[in-house]
Amino acid sequence: MNNSIESSKAFVAAERIAYAAGSVVSKTIVKKPSGNITLFAFDKGEGLAEHSSPHDALVQVLDGQVEITMSGMAHHLQAGQCILLPANIPHALKATGQFKMMLTMIKS
Repeated sequence: MNNSIESSKAFVAAERIAYAAGSVVSKTIVKKPSGNITLFAFDKGEGLAEHSSPHDALVQVLDGQVEITMSGMAHHLQAGQCILLPANIPHALKATGQFKMMLTMIKS
């Protein structure tokens, strides 16, 4: 797998990050003052504890399934689905199977 992502070249996001046993892997694609785009690969059972961010974010599920809880309400997503995470709203993620996502964070 080639780790570099070139500007102005098409790529398949899910192919640009690999799973690692018992881990969460992340790879930043874009990091700017206005926002970030990051790829993540979660092994089954891995997740992110409840937290909040001062920025809006879009989760795009690239592969697998995930349970995303926002303000106590569970959302079950699979490959091809997206969800908006509003700023300052507590949320958590748990991989119900191996899962990959692209996170786009917009900073005001």
